[in-house]
Amino acid sequence: MDKLTIKTLAKELQLSVSTISKALRDSHEISIETKKKVLALADQLNYTPNPYASSLRKRKSKTIGVVIPEVVNSFFSQSINGIESIAKEKGYHVLIYLTHESFDNEKSILKDFESGRVDGVLISVCRETENSEHIKELMSKDVPVIFFDRVFNDVNTVKVTTNDFDCAYNATKHLIESGCKNPHFVSIISHLDIINCRLEGFKKALDECKMPFSAGNIINCTTNWEQNYNTLYKKLKAVKKPDGLLCSIENLSIIIYKVCQDLGLKIPGALQVVSFSNLDTASFLHPPLTTITQPAYEIGKTAAAILVKALEKKNFTIPNEQVVIPSELTIRQSTKN
Repeated sequence: MDKLTIKTLAKELQLSVSTISKALRDSHEISIETKKKVLALADQLNYTPNPYASSLRKRKSKTIGVVIPEVVNSFFSQSINGIESIAKEKGYHVLIYLTHESFDNEKSILKDFESGRVDGVLISVCRETENSEHIKELMSKDVPVIFFDRVFNDVNTVKVTTNDFDCAYNATKHLIESGCKNPHFVSIISHLDIINCRLEGFKKALDECKMPFSAGNIINCTTNWEQNYNTLYKKLKAVKKPDGLLCSIENLSIIIYKVCQDLGLKIPGALQVVSFSNLDTASFLHPPLTTITQPAYEIGKTAAAILVKALEKKNFTIPNEQVVIPSELTIRQSTKN
């Protein structure tokens, strides 16, 4: 059967679309007998009324859906501030949806958007996401989608990111120039392009400095705090332990500090640390953390501005392009130089 709509019910029952609509809304204008017929057929065909269809067609919900993995990460909280600065200026509401790093949650949220709940979507995909079919499906329903931070390059839309490869490369070079002989890359197990870009930057720096790279140079972590603590504890207690860490995920840097404290390892004497992080408290850690600070606010603001332009400008086609806003390496006392 073709896509089930209110017109399908009208055709089957030989009634007008208006009558079907009123019957589904339990209008007093429609007889009880007709309502029963309409509801019985709707139940038989598993028809679910779409309360947002009108707003979707007319672009009048004035709502933007923002899909992110988590809010404990300071990058995303700052990105949301950037998004809301544009939304508020243009008269849009912002609905925040958390996937909690679950692909099933992400698919369910985007499926719900097909109803017309939002006019457009800003998304940073979760670490479990391996393909973009659910995103392309939503876009096929004429719902514009813009990526920020975590992206899929095979989707034809704007991706607002930072220079992850260059940042990881520069941070690794900084560790090596600060005396590290055995730097390691701390990451999460993921198919995300953003993690791969950072890893490739790390590997390039090692290669240029004639340092061998192997899988042993990667410390793979998960979403579980205790598991990550144990993994890092074991690695930093080993005889041939790292003397430098490039941490690709903000939350893991705090665990590194805790492990070092418990093992009696001095930072930066025994271990130098650089982390991708937007933590406001990075400068208050002991010692202050050297960070790759991402322009989170600007990334969110830029992505929102492009989406609003697509929603408000008639016949506007979203380009397939990457907008790169550079990050900044802020050197503090967790590294020697």
